[in-house]
Amino acid sequence: MLPLQKLCISLHKIENMHYILTLSYRGAGLSGWQVQNNAVTVQGELDRALGILFRTPVQTTGAGRTDTGVNAVNYVCDFETPEPLHLTKQDFLYKINAITRKEIVVHDICAEGECGFMTSGEYPFNSRFSAKSRVYRYFLHSAKDPFAEGFSWRCPWPLDVDQMNRAATLLLGEHDFSCFEKVGGGNATSVCNVLRAEWARYAPGHVAQLGFPDDGNYLVFTIEANRFLRNMVRAIVGTLVDVGRGRRSADSVASLIASGKRSDAGESVPGTALFLSKIIY
Repeated sequence: MLPLQKLCISLHKIENMHYILTLSYRGAGLSGWQVQNNAVTVQGELDRALGILFRTPVQTTGAGRTDTGVNAVNYVCDFETPEPLHLTKQDFLYKINAITRKEIVVHDICAEGECGFMTSGEYPFNSRFSAKSRVYRYFLHSAKDPFAEGFSWRCPWPLDVDQMNRAATLLLGEHDFSCFEKVGGGNATSVCNVLRAEWARYAPGHVAQLGFPDDGNYLVFTIEANRFLRNMVRAIVGTLVDVGRGRRSADSVASLIASGKRSDAGESVPGTALFLSKIIY
């Protein structure tokens, strides 16, 4: 005979349908992912739209919180409902994208076990806790560019990218990243394991396809970790830009991490140029 706790879990799985959504959103005009009172958020918009389509209250679980203004591509969330979806996938996507704001687009929906997301042992898939790592990208440009505004931060100072990459290597590994965490972030632990951190030059679409002049002014910072703290990536970018400007040495990043003091790190850069670009399961 099954123990009562496992029996309840089994009945819960039978009674509820578990769905997984992939979506993208532009952060401008939204107050981040998580539901907030008197604010428009991605989670709030999705819960509202899903409640209309399933005719019952729905609460989504997201892969992670993004701050106000931050963007996401192929973001993953999941939810449970007592009834199955009585629409074709095509009809569902048409309707939910008609209900949600223009900043949000839902790409796909699938029932758990039907779309390749792996579960861990006996537990169901969870968008947040099943994720192995997350990848963020931050875009910046140095010359005036009207086509990059809103998705890239203009950084008008000359930057030493080699020194910025040298400093970025000091982020790799498992560290306490309190120095990059927003004060009052509320995390139980500030320890994260950074798997990748690097700067690279790139050509945006209007440069590559339309011939907009490019003097090597476009940079993207890519960072992958098992988890991130609130405001962490934006503070890291601000600190590495200080290194590129010669305002601090690359080696100083190691002592900064050891200090754990947010006041010693660089300023947070704007969130509109930050993208949660990949979630790895």
